[in-house]
Amino acid sequence: MKTVCLYFQVHQPWRLKKYRFFNMGKDHNYLDDLLNRSIMQKVARQCYLPMNALLLKLIRENGGKFRCSFSVTGSAIEQFRKFAPEVLASFKELADTGCVEFLAETYSHSLAALASKEDFAAQVQLHVETVQKEFGKTPTAFRNTELIYSDDIGAAVAEMGFHTMLAEGAKHVLGWKSPNFVYANAIDQRMRLLLRNYKLSDDIAFRFSNQGWDQWPLTAAKFAGWLASEDTPGEVINLFMDYETFGEHQTADTGIFEFMRSLPAALLATNELEFATVSEAAAKYQPVSVLHCPHTMSWADEERDVTAWLGNELQNEAFSKLYALKDKIARLGNPDFDYVWNFLQTSDHFYYMATKWLSDGDVHSYFNPYDSAYDAFINYMNVLSDFIIEVDKALAAKEA
Repeated sequence: MKTVCLYFQVHQPWRLKKYRFFNMGKDHNYLDDLLNRSIMQKVARQCYLPMNALLLKLIRENGGKFRCSFSVTGSAIEQFRKFAPEVLASFKELADTGCVEFLAETYSHSLAALASKEDFAAQVQLHVETVQKEFGKTPTAFRNTELIYSDDIGAAVAEMGFHTMLAEGAKHVLGWKSPNFVYANAIDQRMRLLLRNYKLSDDIAFRFSNQGWDQWPLTAAKFAGWLASEDTPGEVINLFMDYETFGEHQTADTGIFEFMRSLPAALLATNELEFATVSEAAAKYQPVSVLHCPHTMSWADEERDVTAWLGNELQNEAFSKLYALKDKIARLGNPDFDYVWNFLQTSDHFYYMATKWLSDGDVHSYFNPYDSAYDAFINYMNVLSDFIIEVDKALAAKEA
């Protein structure tokens, strides 16, 4: 019996408004409320509400045999509260079934793990408290922003008290090994790792509606056959993807909801597959070996590295200037400044500054509200420069 572990990432960034040099010193409201509202309500209508209703139905129909896991970023939860409270209510309904696990991650979907252990731990703690408050669950498993992982990051997450972490099943790290087993962190071997099967995950997330794909159309029965087949060896098959796959990246007219509606029954009918949450899967199997990952990897682009966010001079300058502020923010201890500090850390801002256009070039452009990486950089730096001025003023007043 093989275990199928379905995990969905739910995230919406706070998008910045067009902020010009001449706004500095006068305008300290940095967010595009109209754009944030319209995108959230559109994605709620096309993805979150219909998909949550479908998952609830599948859990009830299958008597608890259908199980899945989520991580929902703090910035997404903030936007649910403000623009789509019915989505938050539907996630709470899923939480109450006992068949859905909520994972911890960085509160604002940030790159804090690449900045400092202190910032990383603070962001994670804030997210854990938010999940406890909103869903009544205490996360025991962890998923870092964009599946960013290394031996050191895994060990830092273990220090925070987590027992399981998700990572990418990257070929350059695994070599000949299969992602379909539980692995252990190289530094703290108590930390268990579930690795994404990127081929099978991307068959749903990216290739599902591609009529040029030699396996199109993908049916639930065909997919279940692949998972049950001897050609897919292993113990746990990890299907990790953005939740927005359903109804947003793969629109309703592609048949993605019908596929998902049929998937649990098709998998369970094989009598060779079962569903489990992340923590259940990690607890069921012993690690087959240690995963050595000295260099940072992620689930982005062909290289599976962090160059989508920190791959050019623009991104690195913005990142350095932002995290140079951390001590001042800590000294201020002001919730209003903490709020801005959090949303400025969101990885999407750095993603918009990417200048690489490889296999995921269409994805880089699809999510990008800016005409160029340079426009994204200038806009972000204008906001950050004004914020720095305000931080310095507030700090001078506090310490006077």
